[in-house]
Amino acid sequence: MLPATSREPQAETSPLGSWHAHLYRIDRRHVVMFCHDETRYTLYLPGVRKAEFGELGHWFKEIFTASLAYMDMPESQVLRAELALGPVTFDTCTNRSVLASLKRMRYRLDAHVLEVADVMLLDPISVNRGLCRYAPRRGKSIRVADEAMRECVAGLPGRVPVRMPTR
Repeated sequence: MLPATSREPQAETSPLGSWHAHLYRIDRRHVVMFCHDETRYTLYLPGVRKAEFGELGHWFKEIFTASLAYMDMPESQVLRAELALGPVTFDTCTNRSVLASLKRMRYRLDAHVLEVADVMLLDPISVNRGLCRYAPRRGKSIRVADEAMRECVAGLPGRVPVRMPTR
């Protein structure tokens, strides 16, 4: 459904690192879940229509920055993270470990869906917060996914240009 997808691995251009995405169908609706490769920070985007897949990069940035702001991250860090993402590109290469994390997050999402009549009634931001309050088992250190993402964003280099309000 994505318009420009490469079969070759894309070069890493973001200081934040790579993300994986997976498409699910829940209640006859497309649900896209994104998982950060390093921290396993997971985002959920419900109700994506076929026409909107061309703008999936935009929707990903919107839900990512909204979830960072929901974590009470300073606005300067949220803006720095948005700029660090850069242009979103897609390929078909996968990492089995990240896919296993996405599968576990799907089970956690299903628990939220059982509480409501329709997946569209869930608040994506609060569900994302709930999905990221777990400690994935990666290596010898165990960190909660949202705290790991907070550290990742806090460690971004550079300054964020000040945005002037438009009239």
